[in-house]
Amino acid sequence: MSHPNAFLAPKGRLELAKCIVKDGWTYRRAAERFQVSVSTARRWAVRFREDGEAGMEDRSSRPHTSPGQTPRRRERRIIALRVNRRWGPDRIAYKLGMHPSTVHRVLSRYRLAKLTWQDRATGRAIRRYEHEYPGDLVHVDIKKLGRIPDGGGHKVLGRGAGRKNKTGTDANRRPGYAYLHNAVDDHSRLAYTEILTDEKQETAAGFWERANAFFESCGVTVKRVLTDNGSCYRSKLFAKALGAGIRHKRTRPYRPQTNGKVERFNRTMLEEWAYAKPYASETERTAAFGAWLHDYNHHRGHTSLKGQPPASRVPNLAGDYS
Repeated sequence: MSHPNAFLAPKGRLELAKCIVKDGWTYRRAAERFQVSVSTARRWAVRFREDGEAGMEDRSSRPHTSPGQTPRRRERRIIALRVNRRWGPDRIAYKLGMHPSTVHRVLSRYRLAKLTWQDRATGRAIRRYEHEYPGDLVHVDIKKLGRIPDGGGHKVLGRGAGRKNKTGTDANRRPGYAYLHNAVDDHSRLAYTEILTDEKQETAAGFWERANAFFESCGVTVKRVLTDNGSCYRSKLFAKALGAGIRHKRTRPYRPQTNGKVERFNRTMLEEWAYAKPYASETERTAAFGAWLHDYNHHRGHTSLKGQPPASRVPNLAGDYS
């Protein structure tokens, strides 16, 4: 589409065509006057004779026929594989002997939803939501993470030596697991995490009391908490820690997508902290966590927040850090 103020926009084309059709100018004279080629002057004159002023508007550059377009029967096979098996362009292309880019164009032409927007089990579109204010909903979850033995694991020592250092001969030397208790605000993605030794009800209840105090210190009043159906979250002790002012919601069984924001936080935490570099010990990795969490909350751009950090959505917190 041409710019409306361009010299040969629809208004300029109309003047050129009128000079030829109504005033009797030759194609060459009009072309010189409007500084275009003779063929261009001829084209606009012909379109003015055929369609009048409407012929001066831009037309689609799409060809009238596309002999090289994928046959309709092949397109139906592509759509059937996508809908019934939920395969991506690469896998469909290998199945049908086509190029993946061709399959991608067909899927785009029919505006089929991306696989990341669908539930793989049912094929239904994933319902994404975001609460309006901080504290309207806080996602709580526990991530179990294997500890690093002293001296390093397989990333530092290699596969064989790392396994030997991890298992050893003395059961008391085995590193075991760390339990990361996480609380993530639904609206702002502001996160609070503690690395604890277990996932018992007493531990989960104590964690929530400290997490709630953290959110209150940021000016966030928690109204609802969403957890899975773990035994620690179904206990009376955890309900007592929540208190009467906070509503407790639970995810549907075998539906971790419902608690997706904290699940995504777990993945980010593993990629950018836990497995970001080879640590020589669990102590070294734990010592690095505080700085990473601060960077996540106050400096790291979040894709769902248009590149802004979670602190930008908490008015009482955003100005406390540079």
